Amino acid sequence: MGNIQLLEGLFHDSQQKGKDYLLYLDVDRLVAPCYEAVGVEAKKERYGGWESTPIAGHSIGHWLSASATMYSVTGDTTLKEKLEYALSELESIQSIDHDGYLSGFPRDCFDQVFTGNFEVSNFSLGGSWVPWYSIHKIYAGLIDVYQIIGSEKALEIVIRLSDWAYKGLKDLTEEQFQEMLRCEHGGMNEVFADLYLITEDKRYLELAEKFYHNAVLDPLANKHDDLEGKHANTQIPKVIGVAKLYNITGKEKYKQIATYFWDQVVHYRTYAIGGNSIREHFGPENAEELGILTTETCNTYNMLKLTELLFDWQPHSYYFDYYERALYNHILASQDPDSGMKTYFVSTEPGHFKVYHSHDHSFWCCTGTGMENPARYNRRIVEMKEDTLYVHLFISAKASFFDNRIKIKQLTDFPYQHSSALILEKVSDDLREIRIRKPNWLKNNSQVSVNGKPQNVEIENGYLVLKHDWQKGDEISFDLSMELFRYYAKDDDKKQVIMYGPLVLAGALGRENFPNTDILADHQSLNNHPLIEVPTLVTEEDLSNWIMLKDKEQLIFETNAIGQPGNQQVTLKPFFNIHHERYTIYWNIMSETRYQQVGDEEKKRRAREQNVIIDEVTPHEQQPEVDHQLKEVNSFSGYSNDVHSGWRDARNGGYFSYVMKVKSNHPMYLYVTYNKSDATIDVDGIKLEREFTISVDDHILAKEHFNQPNIGELYSKSYRIPTQLIEGKEKVTVKFSADERKIAGGVYHLRVLNEPNL
Repeated sequence: MGNIQLLEGLFHDSQQKGKDYLLYLDVDRLVAPCYEAVGVEAKKERYGGWESTPIAGHSIGHWLSASATMYSVTGDTTLKEKLEYALSELESIQSIDHDGYLSGFPRDCFDQVFTGNFEVSNFSLGGSWVPWYSIHKIYAGLIDVYQIIGSEKALEIVIRLSDWAYKGLKDLTEEQFQEMLRCEHGGMNEVFADLYLITEDKRYLELAEKFYHNAVLDPLANKHDDLEGKHANTQIPKVIGVAKLYNITGKEKYKQIATYFWDQVVHYRTYAIGGNSIREHFGPENAEELGILTTETCNTYNMLKLTELLFDWQPHSYYFDYYERALYNHILASQDPDSGMKTYFVSTEPGHFKVYHSHDHSFWCCTGTGMENPARYNRRIVEMKEDTLYVHLFISAKASFFDNRIKIKQLTDFPYQHSSALILEKVSDDLREIRIRKPNWLKNNSQVSVNGKPQNVEIENGYLVLKHDWQKGDEISFDLSMELFRYYAKDDDKKQVIMYGPLVLAGALGRENFPNTDILADHQSLNNHPLIEVPTLVTEEDLSNWIMLKDKEQLIFETNAIGQPGNQQVTLKPFFNIHHERYTIYWNIMSETRYQQVGDEEKKRRAREQNVIIDEVTPHEQQPEVDHQLKEVNSFSGYSNDVHSGWRDARNGGYFSYVMKVKSNHPMYLYVTYNKSDATIDVDGIKLEREFTISVDDHILAKEHFNQPNIGELYSKSYRIPTQLIEGKEKVTVKFSADERKIAGGVYHLRVLNEPNL
């Protein structure tokens, strides 16, 4: 990427803001947990948020990747100096452990794993929270520093760390290794594939292929979509890894996995902005459930990485059509242009707002990938493939190739300008052909000119193909005409998004009842902040008849007075420019007849949920369970495709519990969702009945006994919480306990309400 530099414009400004945050961060605080992990006092206090938890250390890995990339595209020498200091600190820390271990948490969990006898669940391994996931960031950061700026010290550190891993893992059986992979492990297959390419050490290729997770990847290899209910960003790095393994080994199975996965996610599980998942998990095919916890930003970061790999196998425009949509509407939109802070989720809940991380007390996974995103804007704007120059993205930049034998400049103010120009500042015989992406949103066939003369061009694989005897000073200009169109949600044709070219135009809904700040340490603390009423757009006319461009410079649009109730006008603007205000991406758009039939039932339902729900947990989902301090013994969780929901139970004397919010000055109810099909099960020849106790702060609230199987259908039951159990409290512990030979649950959803029922 070092041969592409951004010129003035949207992405350049955002990149500078991203660089400011990298410079702001204190390396001594980032590496503090790594010192503590080897029993040495750190130079400074570690950061807060996730860096104060067992996942600590992941942020220094992201910072290494981001800073190396940012230095390569900006040349900022202060970043280079900070990088060199960070490497010297990591080298010093690593020297303390005789095996070369280096991470932000003690190695005890890995030592347990290396024995072959270890505890494991989806998000816990050896008693630690996703240790491979966390240490993967350090591996990736060190590899990036070596590959991008050529640091031999970074390579030496990561080789020593890799040798520690190989020594510890080499004696695990295939069964033990696969059991270990149940726990989220990031892109460990990718980093070992990368390291093999760097060193040609076959041990690392062996490890990369061992980190192949059979349970997830084999169905994809057989073109079977088993993604529903799975934690989304746990899976994407695994697929990136096998895509890189295909490049190394040529095994068609790996290519099949990557292409099938990309197709399923992009075509059947992606929202209008290009992101995916709700509450971090994949939903059913063709569902676009709206909510506050949709489109985790990490996922899109990783999907863009995967998209680049797939394009290299099949250079077709539809890969960069998706890439562009996600880049503008999710990645660019995820950074606050004022503070440089980033989003975790991007809410699709009508009338909600973006929530950003704090400077020192967050360090979520998306804070980490968010550090990297602005440095990666330069990627693949243009590129040379053999003798062909590809223009993928319409962003002002200059680039050089083949040791500066070719230099080009793209000048455009897209999307505010509906055209672009390529200027060949230096050419050689290496350049034979130029291919310009013809985007899927293009209003008309693009008129292409060379030195002012219109050209007849062929279209191949979605690219305009120009063949010419190129000379220094040649200028290629082309149109990028845009128009308004509707994006229809996959699960409801009245749920629509207004697009302008590749841009999502969101409703700018102001700051009514806005929180004091949307920059927070806890990204979920505003989940139940009151919403506002979002109008339904009532019309049967074409968009051009009721949406007008009011500000060409800022692409601000306004509707006619079709918002109901009240004949409201609505302001629309690019979603990447919506910050610190309420918005909606998805509108209910319908005819007058349908509006009269449907009314505002959905809005009333959402408003009621906002008013009634005090707290809620969706079992089997990592972040809600972590946030509610899950404790469990002999507890199991899973996902039921029949009812499209996760669940958790406890067996044989086990239990599970959550810490949940209450309001002591109001009646409170525990609202538990069960499955009618859950009944007695047979475990190792012993019949376990669903008989259990529900308690609040160790006081028994209810006893339940389910033994009649029924059709697979969810239902909910309400339990009044006695006033004396919540008096003077803000939180209580809700516990589900089973006796020997009994099962507690399954619980499919758990809420605290201020009314008996929803």
